Amino acid sequence: MNVLLITGTNTEIGKTVLTSVIAAYWQTYRPQESLGIFKPIQTGIGDREIYHQLFDLGQTLEEITPVEFKTPAAPPVAADIEGREVDLEKVWQGFNTLRSQRDMVLVEALGGLGSPVTHELIVADLARDWRLPTVLVAPVELGAIAQLVANVALARSSRVDLKGIVLNCVQPRTSEEINQLAPIRLIESLTNVKVLGILPHLSDPMDYSKLAQVGSNLDVSGW
Repeated sequence: MNVLLITGTNTEIGKTVLTSVIAAYWQTYRPQESLGIFKPIQTGIGDREIYHQLFDLGQTLEEITPVEFKTPAAPPVAADIEGREVDLEKVWQGFNTLRSQRDMVLVEALGGLGSPVTHELIVADLARDWRLPTVLVAPVELGAIAQLVANVALARSSRVDLKGIVLNCVQPRTSEEINQLAPIRLIESLTNVKVLGILPHLSDPMDYSKLAQVGSNLDVSGW
């Protein structure tokens, strides 16, 4: 496996943070293995600029994200507004080029598994068709269990190779709150998917050393 897709149960719940955590861990503890980051499609300004600033990837902004829309909306909606199409061939070519050049490529999905990529496809379809091993990130909040159960069911019905779940504290949480809102044993029992770790709330998501430290606490043995 030289690629890992990071997706989530929704938007704004920690995909960028988890991708940054894994990237910082990889570059710190596996410096002999080259890393690339791929954000297939971006709408608005955001993730690719963060990766370009935070990590020494040797990638241009276009190599990180080959298709970009200015409108901050789902890709097919943004494409319609801007009078364009979602060019998946360009995305596929960019992905294959990067994958052939790097020992490991982290792919940050746009939105969650059910988020639309085109008018016909969702993220889960790409994960299946492109054979992307996938990690699912979910926020530690009320409703997290139901979100995870639903997303794991979608992953299974779509034949996505789901490697595990990572819980993310979008806001500061005590151990008691984590156990109440996202109890690991219950999640693993209901989904039959392993929880690989819990990301603490990061007050500064650009703190490279902290990101690497957090990454060292994840179960990355299978990556």
